Amino acid sequence: MKKLGHITKIYKRDYSQLKKRDWRTYEQQLNKRMKEAAKELMPTINQASFMIKIKKSETRGRKPTLTPEQKTLIILIKSIFNLSNRETANFLSFFTMMTGIEASYKTVERAYSDDQVQMIIHNMFMILVKRKKIDNINLSGDGTGYSLTITKHYRTERSKELKGKKGKGRKIFARVVSLMDLDTGMYVGYGTSMKSEKEAFDEAYKMLKKMGLNIKSARFDRYYTNRETIKKFGKNTKLYLIPKKNSTIRGSTEWKKMLVDFIENTFDYLKEYYRRENSEAGYSADKRRCGWKVWQKRPERINTALMSIGVWHNLMLIG
Repeated sequence: MKKLGHITKIYKRDYSQLKKRDWRTYEQQLNKRMKEAAKELMPTINQASFMIKIKKSETRGRKPTLTPEQKTLIILIKSIFNLSNRETANFLSFFTMMTGIEASYKTVERAYSDDQVQMIIHNMFMILVKRKKIDNINLSGDGTGYSLTITKHYRTERSKELKGKKGKGRKIFARVVSLMDLDTGMYVGYGTSMKSEKEAFDEAYKMLKKMGLNIKSARFDRYYTNRETIKKFGKNTKLYLIPKKNSTIRGSTEWKKMLVDFIENTFDYLKEYYRRENSEAGYSADKRRCGWKVWQKRPERINTALMSIGVWHNLMLIG
């Protein structure tokens, strides 16, 4: 294990699959994807809403001015254009004649707590994966953080945390873990947490299992090199994990097989392992598109905001 760092440097120098981006082609593809996503947006919202069965309430009160479908549309528009609540309200006022939707900035913010909106966004995620007819997945998993304050950037603070300089006080990041199908780039599992990356991973894994997809292979960073990860994915999934420095041969049959493969076929193993760079590229695209900060303060609203980013990721790849 002492030579692992040196081997990794050689691999990245001589075997890395990363290519330079052709920005002209990228912009053309992005424009095409935006048009496809816009075309699919309302039909997917309506389909997701139709799946929800609501028991009629006998409580009295003023009827909401916006339907759950309209609230969901507002949140998704706000997310893709990275707007504030006031900017979203002004945007809607400008296009009221075309959309029929008008709302104050307070209405926009409260929409994030609406139970039906949260269910619609969750259902949209599931619908988009099933519409792509994904199965027999080569999986990549990774975690990231979205800042809850404008003064802290996730990459910088994560670096400090790994060096043992973790700060104290209120939470400044919301954690996200996505599980990506490498063949399509779609997220097939998506979890969020205000507590830890592990909790977010567990939520993403539950979503993945709920869809009943077959996982051929999976690759994760060293944070997930443990017995629990091996146990979760079982004998039928080929795992690509980088052993920690204090790792030993002791463990399950799957763990031993993985270590033998790593030792005997190191560069082929690393080639598969580093396909998880696609997960990092996916987060980079998400943050360029929807921003790296979450403006909401309440946990349930933060979760809604983050789930909308996951929905947009899949919408952009639905064509």
